[in-house]
Amino acid sequence: MITIEKLNSFGANTAEGLARCFGNEALFLKLVMTIPDDAVFDRLKQGLDAKNLDGAFDAAHALKGVLGNLSLTPLYTIAVEITELLRNRTQMDYSELLAKLLEKRDELGKLCAE
Repeated sequence: MITIEKLNSFGANTAEGLARCFGNEALFLKLVMTIPDDAVFDRLKQGLDAKNLDGAFDAAHALKGVLGNLSLTPLYTIAVEITELLRNRTQMDYSELLAKLLEKRDELGKLCAE
């Protein structure tokens, strides 16, 4: 089960995330628990694999929003980088950035499952 302490050790800004949830810790943690299984990660990967920069941008932008709102900083900073590169339609190999994002997602998933 995820806790505020685990999220703090992960690098999340839990005070900010909790404030966005009006201090409702149960709601905040419930929302955080949805992140590891969010299908938008798959949509981002599919868009990048297909070199569909518009589709990948839409997915990255959606992730950036939810990760930012929950103040999941380790994921958010990578999502911002990917989003801005895609916003500029940068033709590049995104595999390293995507791998870092998915690694952090999986790390969060493990914390949620403990």
